[in-house]
Amino acid sequence: MKIYQVEELVGITKKNIRFYEDEGLLNPDRNPENGYREYSLKDVKQLKKIKLLRKLDVSLENIRLMMNGKMSFEEAMNHQIVELEKKQKDAELMVQFCHKMKTEISDFSQLNSEKYLSEMNKMETEGTKFLDIEKQDISRKKKSGAIIAAVIVSIAILASLVPAMILLFRAAETRSYGFVVFVITIILVTGISVVLKQRIKEINGGEEYEARNY
Repeated sequence: MKIYQVEELVGITKKNIRFYEDEGLLNPDRNPENGYREYSLKDVKQLKKIKLLRKLDVSLENIRLMMNGKMSFEEAMNHQIVELEKKQKDAELMVQFCHKMKTEISDFSQLNSEKYLSEMNKMETEGTKFLDIEKQDISRKKKSGAIIAAVIVSIAILASLVPAMILLFRAAETRSYGFVVFVITIILVTGISVVLKQRIKEINGGEEYEARNY
């Protein structure tokens, strides 16, 4: 089957599928006639396993070790339980930190960021993990940029084609051309919407960014 079919069956993007292939977690056969990838039901099953484990935040390296028989499933789950419990503890510490600031500060203008950042840095050296602002803020920026770009391009298309379409529709002899322009406009705007949706889906997935941690 083709990659777009696998994408629909598994529910992850083509970009992520290619990424897993690059990481050696998936090795689809290639058509000897044209060299194109030919995905099997076995590949789909493998991808679903990867998707499940990644949703539980299991590292790519541990998935690779299990696939190669160098780590048992029980070992991987025990390791992940420890990691998740650590994150749960970090979240509890962040809640305590918020309570602490709430009791010590009555107004935003009184917030001594230097003091609390210093405390945070000390906690981080002791193992506490706070929010990765690079990941969160850059992802938000990417989504905003994609949306703005899509809106600008759509407006440019409408501004250039709609006036021409109106002029063509006014005369009976050019009405058919007006209809063609109308269809082209709809196709272009729809295409932009589809591309935007796919891009946001990829940004939300963030698999490429996550890979840096493993």
